[in-house]
Amino acid sequence: MGEKQSATTRKVNESARAALADLLLTEFSDPRLVLITVTDVRVSKDRSIATVLVSSSPDQYDDTLAGLESAKGRLRSLLGKELGWRVTPELRFVIDIGIDHAQEIDAFLKGKKE
Repeated sequence: MGEKQSATTRKVNESARAALADLLLTEFSDPRLVLITVTDVRVSKDRSIATVLVSSSPDQYDDTLAGLESAKGRLRSLLGKELGWRVTPELRFVIDIGIDHAQEIDAFLKGKKE
């Protein structure tokens, strides 16, 4: 089970998620970053690390991660300016496969009904 989040932790995570999603949408033209969604961000308590969960098409996972790694430095710099935190977290990117599993289950259940 995940640990319980305080209201402050949720606010910090959501602020980082919204800022990253907006920056990826408006500041980057890398084709590897076009069809991705930032699904969640988990910022460490000391704000030194942000684990960024992203979803994309399963056949694009490797390209998505490569594009994010390529953009990491600039993205972190822009994020620091956007959020104005004393510490700008190191960004770590992870594919959120939960979305894919949910879609597979949904498709399976729809197939059962027909």
